[in-house]
Amino acid sequence: MPQSTDASPVQEAEPASGVTRVAPQRDYYIDRLRSVMTALVLLHHTAITYGAPGGWFYNELYPSTKPSSILLTLFVSTNQAYFMGFFFLLAGYFTPASLERKGYARFLGNRFLRLGLPLLAFIFALGPLTAAMVAAYEGKGFWGVFPYLWNHTIIINGPLWFAQALLMFCLGYCAWRAALGAPLSQSKRMPSPVPSYWRWLLSAMVVGAMSLAIRQFVPVGKNVIGLQLAYFAPYIFLFAVGIAAWRHDWIRQLTWKNARPWVITLIIAWLMLPASIVIAMRVFGPGKANFSGGHTWPAIFYAFWDPFVAWGLIAAWLLFARAFMNKPSQFWSWLSRRAYAVYIIHPLVLVGISLLLQPWIAPALLKFAVTGSLTCIASWLIADPLVRMPGVRQVV
Repeated sequence: MPQSTDASPVQEAEPASGVTRVAPQRDYYIDRLRSVMTALVLLHHTAITYGAPGGWFYNELYPSTKPSSILLTLFVSTNQAYFMGFFFLLAGYFTPASLERKGYARFLGNRFLRLGLPLLAFIFALGPLTAAMVAAYEGKGFWGVFPYLWNHTIIINGPLWFAQALLMFCLGYCAWRAALGAPLSQSKRMPSPVPSYWRWLLSAMVVGAMSLAIRQFVPVGKNVIGLQLAYFAPYIFLFAVGIAAWRHDWIRQLTWKNARPWVITLIIAWLMLPASIVIAMRVFGPGKANFSGGHTWPAIFYAFWDPFVAWGLIAAWLLFARAFMNKPSQFWSWLSRRAYAVYIIHPLVLVGISLLLQPWIAPALLKFAVTGSLTCIASWLIADPLVRMPGVRQVV
């Protein structure tokens, strides 16, 4: 996802002298997490290619009751619960410092450059090109896709919906700061304890209720202006949490003591998903249970399941990465610098590789593993020259 090159110094008060000391500290592990989550995005879309539910350019296999499809469904459901929300939390974490240092005009100009230009590039080039590849493979012709999309006003934002949403969130935050927030010149960090388990629990209940309410009108799978609003309650909340986490220094203060109850909650909640799928298949019949929206118990369960899984996974990833991925590394730095470019170009790479491997007859899980691995390797290698190109490197 969009990477921040903004430094985030921690202000530490010295009670004896009353002087505020700035102690720069590089959080390498946050960049590492962006790379890991980007790889998960690639594997997520690979899983959809081979039998998991979800919208994608090309499906070699569709969701079914086969064990491979069920396993891939559990994989994408787990990812969907937290990884995009995690990206929004990390983006929110770097937003206040960047805005306060650059000011409104420069900050928004940078956001339009790094989010808006890739979004436009995908809408007008990469998205149609990927769709045309699939159409050509299916015998429908390559060049006819472009006038068809234009004549029918079909906009393909693909995974760059994230850039679209993040740009909207940044605009919203700037409007809030200008109208109601502290002046940029007077803003400062105010460390405070990490919220208690009960606050986490309350937030999960509220976010689940908001998701359920939204899904009465916009069920999972339905796009509005290119966005799946069914998932936006946790996205908005986690972006706001990221802002608060920077202001109150929560991420640095997070400990396993804070996270342990939510890791336990995560395990219990996660185990309930396969159980609910089995029960729903027996009650409603295979493929007939509605987890997407409405007032059925599967829809209610799924709306609340997301935050109860997400809070624990996000906390666990932060603590794991801080403990084991927070040292300088040329390889990790290489991966991190190219992660945003990988995110932008991976649909073209994944679809190309999956079409090339389509004649290969193999179990779905094996094809998922091979295609996903090749996509990750190829995407990072292709991204390497892109981030070196003049002009392009200022954007990605």
